[in-house]
Amino acid sequence: MSEQPPTPAPTPAGAPEPEPIRFFGTSWLNRDNGYWPRRVGVSVGALAATAAAVLVLRFGIEGIALSEDGTFLNGLLTAAIAVCSMMAVRRTWKVLTEGRDQLTGWMAEDKSLGAVWLIGGAGSLAAYFVRSLVEAPGEAVRRAAHERAVAQYEKRQAGRGRRPDTKAPGRPKRKR
Repeated sequence: MSEQPPTPAPTPAGAPEPEPIRFFGTSWLNRDNGYWPRRVGVSVGALAATAAAVLVLRFGIEGIALSEDGTFLNGLLTAAIAVCSMMAVRRTWKVLTEGRDQLTGWMAEDKSLGAVWLIGGAGSLAAYFVRSLVEAPGEAVRRAAHERAVAQYEKRQAGRGRRPDTKAPGRPKRKR
C-alpha cells in the first residue's frame, strides 16, 4: 500500500492563511500538491530564460563589435552589462531571501533604476535559478511571515482561554 501524506486539519476561522507564491500557490506550506515537479519546472524555466537573456545580450555586444567603433566601446558595454548584472543578482537574492520590504537605498529604487534592472535581467534570472534549487523562490520569506502570524494567532487564542469573552451572547455586562 502506498502511504498517503496526512491531510492537514482544517484551519479554524480567523486563523492566518499562507500567502500564495507565483507558480506554487500555497503548496509550499506543506510541500504537497505537486510542489516538487513545480520546483523542477521553475528551475528549468529559469535556466532557459537565463540562457535566452544571455544570448540576447551577446547579440547586442556582437552588434557593437561589428560596428568597428573600437574595442573601448565593446569593453565599456561589457563592463556595464557585468555591473548591472551584479547589481540585479544582489537585489534579486535579497528580495528572495529577506523580502521586498527589507530593500533599502539603491536596491529599493524600482523606477529610477529600471534600465539597470532590465540590462541586468540575465543576472536576476540566474539568481532566481540558483534560489529555486534551494527552495521555492520567496518561500523563506513567506514561511517566516506565516510562522509569525500563526504564533501571534496562537498567543491570542491562548490568552482568550484564560479569561472568557465579555461580549459573549447571553452574558450580562458587569456592573460597577
